[in-house]
Amino acid sequence: MNASSGQGAVLFDLDGTLTNPFAGITNSIAYALERMGEAVPDPATLDWCIGPPIWDSFRVLLSHPDEGRVNDAVAIYRERYGEVGKFENELIEGVPEALEAIAGEQELPFFVATSKLERYSEHIIDHFDLRRFFRTVHGSQHDGTNAHKPDLLAHILEAENLSASRTVMIGDRKHDIIGAKANDVCSIGVLWGFGAREELEQAGADMIVEKPAELPSAVGALLAV
Repeated sequence: MNASSGQGAVLFDLDGTLTNPFAGITNSIAYALERMGEAVPDPATLDWCIGPPIWDSFRVLLSHPDEGRVNDAVAIYRERYGEVGKFENELIEGVPEALEAIAGEQELPFFVATSKLERYSEHIIDHFDLRRFFRTVHGSQHDGTNAHKPDLLAHILEAENLSASRTVMIGDRKHDIIGAKANDVCSIGVLWGFGAREELEQAGADMIVEKPAELPSAVGALLAV
């Protein structure tokens, strides 16, 4: 697809950008590690696991991270997360209002772009009544396809026939910014999630905002360039 063809769009990460999934993710990781007979760290120290694909986290956490054990850990994690963890989650204050404001200013579709399993992401978006804002939810597949943001964004651009030069990616971790840059998409880093300003700056975010109320003007500024 020619990068200049198609319409523009606004892409939103889910975890740490639209919702705070800390309890559900960390409790489910601890559950999987205990079931695997591994040492279980204090869940409060696992905030670094929010953002990367879950396989990457278990490759670090497991004492013997061969692919078979990593896949087993992911499967056990999903046992709990799919039933309980996905709803141990909180909508970030100010997000619905920011989405309303951007929609009122930009005649562009919104898409969710998350490394989380697409099926779980659909459930979360519905649970928090955010479906009305998004044309489609794009996430990873059960086998790990599109778990990494560069692959995911490339898939979204092609599947939705989007113009990279008129698309903005919004997220809280370096993975969101790296995925955007890999696809020539502008990016906005947000500071209410799990990535620090330094992380977002080093990844090359085009803009960084501190609160959801700043998103409409940031999106407008990037799309006006």
